[in-house]
Amino acid sequence: MEISISNLTLFAATLLVGLTAGLCFTWGNAVTPGIGQLDDLNYLRAFQKMNRSIENPLFFTVFFGAFFVGIAALYANKGGSPEHFRLILIALGLYFLGVVLVTVLGNVPLNQFLDKTDLTNSSLKELQALRKRFEQPWNRFHSIRILAAIISFALLIIASINKSV
Repeated sequence: MEISISNLTLFAATLLVGLTAGLCFTWGNAVTPGIGQLDDLNYLRAFQKMNRSIENPLFFTVFFGAFFVGIAALYANKGGSPEHFRLILIALGLYFLGVVLVTVLGNVPLNQFLDKTDLTNSSLKELQALRKRFEQPWNRFHSIRILAAIISFALLIIASINKSV
């Protein structure tokens, strides 16, 4: 494979989307089922702490970088075959809609709502109601992100393997 801007940007976008897909998969496959076994207070407390710790420069670079580097890859690969360009376009569109927008419009508002809650001074009944309001919608949004990220990653791999697909 020759090293060109089109190959380099496609490689970088694939890597960043792959990292995000791996994070989403791991979170959905191990983290949420694991903490789902905790009582309400500890579940909500653990989620608050994880949500606060994931908001860091490295995460934001990978998460949003995947989309912006993807745009660069799309632009750099516009002169390739229509099928190749379409694979990148679909992957990027799916990543934006199914990962970025679902996160910003679905998971983040739930995270913010949870973050504003004083768990220490909440009754057991309030904690139970909060978990019910949070857990199922959050997991549903996250399932969409897992699927969208994995499909986006697979499409970018296919585009990377054969530029004339």
